[in-house]
Amino acid sequence: MAKRVMILATNGFEQSELFDPKKNLEDAGIETELVSLESGEIKAWDKDDWGKTITVDKTVDDVANCEGYDALLLPGGQINPDLLRVNDRAVAIVREFNAAGKPIAAICHAPWMLIEAGLVEGKTLTSYHSIRTDMKNAGANVVDQEVAEDGNLITSRNPDDIPAFSDRLISRVLEKVPENA
Repeated sequence: MAKRVMILATNGFEQSELFDPKKNLEDAGIETELVSLESGEIKAWDKDDWGKTITVDKTVDDVANCEGYDALLLPGGQINPDLLRVNDRAVAIVREFNAAGKPIAAICHAPWMLIEAGLVEGKTLTSYHSIRTDMKNAGANVVDQEVAEDGNLITSRNPDDIPAFSDRLISRVLEKVPENA
C-alpha cells in the first residue's frame, strides 16, 4: 500500500516550503494530499509577493481523522500558519496526528501550529528565527540547526533547510530511520 502524507496549508503558504517538499515526497513514491480551509485553489507567498496557486484536494471539514495518512506536512510562510492556527478543525488535525504518533513535519513559521496544538513543551525544536521566542515561551527547547527531531516532531528553520527537512520526513515515512535517530 502506498504511503501518503497530508499537507495542511492555506493562502499565504511559503511557495518553496509546499512545492519543494511535495515534489520530493512524490519523487520518493509517497502520495500527497493537500488539505485546506476551503475548497478550490490556494495561493502561495513567494518571497515578497503572491506566487503560484495549487488545487486543494480536501477541506479540513472533509477529514474525519488521520487514518489513511502516514505523516503530516506543515509548510510555513507567515500568513499560512497564522490563519490555520485559529481554525479549530485544523488544530484538531495536528493533535490527531500527534496522538497517533505519526510524524509531523513543520518548517519556518509552521511550528506556530505545534504551539497552538499544545505539543511543544519540553520538546527540542527549531523554527524561523522570528518565532523562536514564541517557541521558548511555549516551553520548547529551541535550537538553531537545519533539522530538529524530537519524537514524532520534525522541524526546520527556512527554505534553505528543505533538502534535509524533506529527507528526514521521507525517511520517517518510509521507516528508514528509527524515531529520534
